Amino acid sequence: MHRLKKILKVLLKIIAVLVILILILVVIFKIATKLNPPEIQNSIAESLERTTIDSNFYSINDNWLQKNENGLWEMYIEGSAYERGIINGKLSKELIYKQENAFVNQIKEMIPSERYLKFLKSFIAFFNRNIDEHIIEEYQQEIYGISRSASNQFSFIAPNYHRILNYHAAHDIGHALQNMNLVACTAFSGWDSRSADSSLIIGRNFDFYVGDEFAEDKIVLFCDPEKGHNFMIVTWGGMIGATSGMNDQGLTVTLNAAKSDIPYSAATPVSLVAREILQYASNIEEANEIAKKRKMFVSESLFIGSAKDSKTAIIEKSPDNQALFETENDYIICSNHFQSEELKKEEFTNAKTCDYATTYRYKRVEELLDQNPLLNINNVAKILRDQKGLKNENIGMGNEKAVNQLIAHHSIIFKPEELKVWVSTSPFQLGKYVCYDLNEVFAEAINIKKSTIIYKDELTITADSFLYSSDYENFVRFKEIRAQIKEAIKTDTRIPDEAIIFNEIIALNREFFETFVYIGDYFNNFEIKDKAVLAYKKALSKEIPNIYQRENILEKIKDLK
Repeated sequence: MHRLKKILKVLLKIIAVLVILILILVVIFKIATKLNPPEIQNSIAESLERTTIDSNFYSINDNWLQKNENGLWEMYIEGSAYERGIINGKLSKELIYKQENAFVNQIKEMIPSERYLKFLKSFIAFFNRNIDEHIIEEYQQEIYGISRSASNQFSFIAPNYHRILNYHAAHDIGHALQNMNLVACTAFSGWDSRSADSSLIIGRNFDFYVGDEFAEDKIVLFCDPEKGHNFMIVTWGGMIGATSGMNDQGLTVTLNAAKSDIPYSAATPVSLVAREILQYASNIEEANEIAKKRKMFVSESLFIGSAKDSKTAIIEKSPDNQALFETENDYIICSNHFQSEELKKEEFTNAKTCDYATTYRYKRVEELLDQNPLLNINNVAKILRDQKGLKNENIGMGNEKAVNQLIAHHSIIFKPEELKVWVSTSPFQLGKYVCYDLNEVFAEAINIKKSTIIYKDELTITADSFLYSSDYENFVRFKEIRAQIKEAIKTDTRIPDEAIIFNEIIALNREFFETFVYIGDYFNNFEIKDKAVLAYKKALSKEIPNIYQRENILEKIKDLK
């Protein structure tokens, strides 16, 4: 008995030491991941109140937010960094809430495991523990200002400032950790002999997909900062970074993700590098110098158009290197791989075109530029809306190899020398493109006190006829059935009349490889092996975006056999 008591005492001591160690580690983790807001010298902006003119127009002094008849929110803000953040947050607090709610819901759908979500939350908190050291004070203050209007409903994730700051790195973390092609964008540009009027013209699709709801409330933001150039960006509630934008010097920036290695620590989110370029650069050389000053933790192409240089170049940037890629042609194309001698990867250089969506899409844009040798706003929009594969092959609606993957958050066209920009309206790039003249918007902005049309209606590009077709209706129905199949797998519940449902989804999008992958995964889940193998083999006969996805399907067949 005495010996047993001694053993119990030893065990209790060991348990006590372990508990203390765990508590110490938790405290260290909390301290290490704590992000302190920047110090604010002048907080007078906090007392500003929003005025509601009507359900679609809000104002604070000369700053305002309105929703136009095409569904785009338009915002004008001015002033110092913290002031801009406070005003932005107060004007758009409902949009910030809706955007964050959509983002969180989509993450839960993608990662249904609560345990893994908690791990991911802790990992990102630790990974980004020093992110504020890589963000300039001005943008820390602006983000802090916005975070004051964020909802406490999501404080279970992190405090407001910590959360909003980390969301600016969501683009980077998403494609760096998973290379999931959530950011598989396409951009191209023409000038001189490749432009109908010889002036620079640029088109781009921002294919960043975090669910349909996330793309519903786009904001076209016009900013007159205390320092730097006036600029516009297409963004969403709570986001000050730039994914697509142009400044009053005719300098444009768009982002195209490139294949990245897994990073080991945070650095500057690429959208904030792009924002800094828009605010402080006026030509390609200045943009390149700003990019050199910032360390990033993912590989990215910054597609830079310049009215002053009358051309476009690509700043290719990895965590360790940077190169400026220019072309001797009067056009340039950017998908999702590096092209410079310094940074290009053999994986893509020596691959067959069909092996990767990025090389395939690049070739498709080349085809479309050959068919449209003189670019103008209408044929640029036509190219951005193209859903076909090489040689006009039907590769299925939603295929990542298409220029138009039917997932775009937004699509945009620039005429930098005229300071004109066309922004797509929902859904994707199928709705109208509405035109804004930066000279006119910034000249009139402080005089706008009620709902006002600020876009150039006579320059609107009409909606894609596909939007009104039976094919579009088929795509909508296809997505409904796809969601039904995913839910059945998730809940391990058989679909009533599954044969009818599967025949329908095949008829709706017969050439899309994922149509058959969904069916295969369904039968695989319920261990109906012969039907699963047949579906997977059918998928292999279609145009598959990447060799990784092809290998994944082959591995599933192997496991079943």
